[in-house]
Amino acid sequence: MLQKGETAPDFTLEATPEKKVHLEDLRGKNVILAFYPADWSPVCSDQMALYNEMLHYFEKYNAVLLGISVDGAWCHQAFASARQIHFDLLSDFEPKGAVSRAYGVYEERTGISKRALFVIDANGIIQWSYLSPVNENPGADGILAALENLKDK
Repeated sequence: MLQKGETAPDFTLEATPEKKVHLEDLRGKNVILAFYPADWSPVCSDQMALYNEMLHYFEKYNAVLLGISVDGAWCHQAFASARQIHFDLLSDFEPKGAVSRAYGVYEERTGISKRALFVIDANGIIQWSYLSPVNENPGADGILAALENLKDK
């Protein structure tokens, strides 16, 4: 798993079948990457719902939140619509887990992304990372603390 001080690997992933997100295009903003195992699972649903409620706090830190899993773009679109998610859920579907692998958070045995968080600064450098047990919602406290630390720099 990538750690603080490492350059965040660039990527382009589908947010919907019609929209792609390129990490490089977000330079100048702080970026929160929330890797998670699967849409529709109970812990993932709760985690993404919590982050959806936290969006206005993240925005105060000039931060963009991106969820990433190996689910397809159509699955993400249905999940986001059903759960009223207002941030991009990115599909690390094909090649399966390529971005998760680049960040060191792909679970080979099960073929899913691990539950991991990264806060990337406006220059593309990882400032905080956290690997959560797969069955635990990591919450938002660590993200907020990392964003607060960036504000002080």
